[in-house]
Amino acid sequence: MISSSRPAGLPEVEPLDQTLRVELQHIIDTKTKPPGSLGRLETLARQMGLIQRTTRPTVTRPAMIVFAGDHGIAAEGVSPYPQAVTAQMVANFLAGGAAINALSRVAGIELEVVNAGIATPLPSTVGLIDIPVAAGTRNFSHENAMMREEAFAALQAGAARVRHHAALGTTVIGFGEMGIANTSAAACLMSRLCNVSIDECVGCGTGLDDAGLAKKRSVLAAALGRHPLSADPLDVLATFGGFEIAMMAGAYLAAAEARMTILVDGFIASAALLVADAIAPNVCEYCVFAHASNEAGHRRMLDHFGAVPLLALDMRLGEGSGAALAVPLLRAATAFVNEMASFESAGVANREA
Repeated sequence: MISSSRPAGLPEVEPLDQTLRVELQHIIDTKTKPPGSLGRLETLARQMGLIQRTTRPTVTRPAMIVFAGDHGIAAEGVSPYPQAVTAQMVANFLAGGAAINALSRVAGIELEVVNAGIATPLPSTVGLIDIPVAAGTRNFSHENAMMREEAFAALQAGAARVRHHAALGTTVIGFGEMGIANTSAAACLMSRLCNVSIDECVGCGTGLDDAGLAKKRSVLAAALGRHPLSADPLDVLATFGGFEIAMMAGAYLAAAEARMTILVDGFIASAALLVADAIAPNVCEYCVFAHASNEAGHRRMLDHFGAVPLLALDMRLGEGSGAALAVPLLRAATAFVNEMASFESAGVANREA
């Protein structure tokens, strides 16, 4: 397990305030239903009440931030897609044609797209938050992906985007990503931060065949061997991460600081959470793990967090797609706790003590 170290200048994350736990549980237990009969919705309602410090939690202006960035490791042939696809998919997001656009619309989510560090120049486009740290990371097969200062700048930039949404009243937020070869970066982060073999972390990503998967494992194992071990999460992030992953990690910290309910997506988003958790371990108390990705390694990552995901739909798209699907469940959790009658108010006899 990597040691926790919070660099100065990043958001402070307090432990979840437990003051209202007993009152929230009483409200949940005295609704017109058998105790515990709404299962995970009851757990969600209690967690959201504790996060928001209220007995009447809400899903207000839910937001999704999709961070996009390119990775120098793509030059090693670890993805079947060319790097230009990152910029092309960002254009698709902005045009409203991607899965995350459709899922955000159906769930009533405010969608934001951020250029965290795309290699291909992008035209100025309405709706794009254009704050690249650099035009893609370096190839961590040969050198660190980022300078430490670049990684820190990306963390701060991600935090700033969350503060923007907090000022607009957002209480629920999720994070997605786009970046060719980012499963390679995420796998190396997982290997170092969870102290597991790279073979347990590497999957097919966007669709590698068996030969491609074997090459990916070999490339990443060799890359890990070239970089010394470090107990500093910022060093690990700078060595293997991407600008979109670093911005997501900073976004997690700021969202927890702002007492938002955070929806955690799949493999890449969980790798960013590994970084945030290593910096500020309390961050996971604010997180709802939306789904179990079909990408190899994600279930092991969920085990690392001790997390039970809400959904398991065999998805492995990224973009925040799994997190978006969980928003209606959060709406349901707040609806029952706010709108459902109690035994006393409905005049319904409760079970005998």
